[in-house]
Amino acid sequence: MSKTLNQDAFLIVPLYNEAAVVEDVLKNMKTKFANIVCVDDGSKDDSAAIATGCGVMVVRHPINMGQGAAIQTGIEYALQYDDAKYFVTIDSDGQHSIEEAQEMLNYLKKNNLDIVLGSRFKGQAKNISLTKKIFLWTAAKFTRLTTRVNISDAHNGLRVFNRNFAENLNIQLHDFSHASEIIHRIGEGNYKYSEYPVTITYTDYSKAKGQPMLNSVNILFDLLFNRLSK
Repeated sequence: MSKTLNQDAFLIVPLYNEAAVVEDVLKNMKTKFANIVCVDDGSKDDSAAIATGCGVMVVRHPINMGQGAAIQTGIEYALQYDDAKYFVTIDSDGQHSIEEAQEMLNYLKKNNLDIVLGSRFKGQAKNISLTKKIFLWTAAKFTRLTTRVNISDAHNGLRVFNRNFAENLNIQLHDFSHASEIIHRIGEGNYKYSEYPVTITYTDYSKAKGQPMLNSVNILFDLLFNRLSK
């Protein structure tokens, strides 16, 4: 295996009904990272079989449990490996740049950080709708107010963190609200963090698969309920 590939970092890739694009996405990821863990979250198509054919590690949920649950499963699986020193969460639909994931990993190591969060608002969000932008801005503001963690983009799926953060994460919110839960963990544990400018590309495919606004509203209610119930 090429020495240019990251050997100490594991990609965690939640996977749900991405058969149309996942082969190309995984082949691109394999140009930078040696260790890729796909968590098939109850897909009804051939996503898991295609991922297996790409030669990556595949863990399967028998039913759809949500992206947060898939990420937690992937982290727990990767933690079994002693050489898993760093973890990268990244989406399976091609929105994220694997080159930027590499840059974020280098940035985390260089600055001795616990976690680096991608921010489309410090970078670019190509073809984003106004409705999506307003939701993401509202979610980030709500998260800043409730965590005192100064972030601009609470729901970006591209993140890099070290083993200590991974071992203590323990995601409880299984749907998309897990993203804000991760920010809460940063604040609660006083972890060293930073944001990094990234580009998110919204294609017709990714927008067609994107969460509806009703789910977005549910995320905010879930987060508010969980904060008030503590």
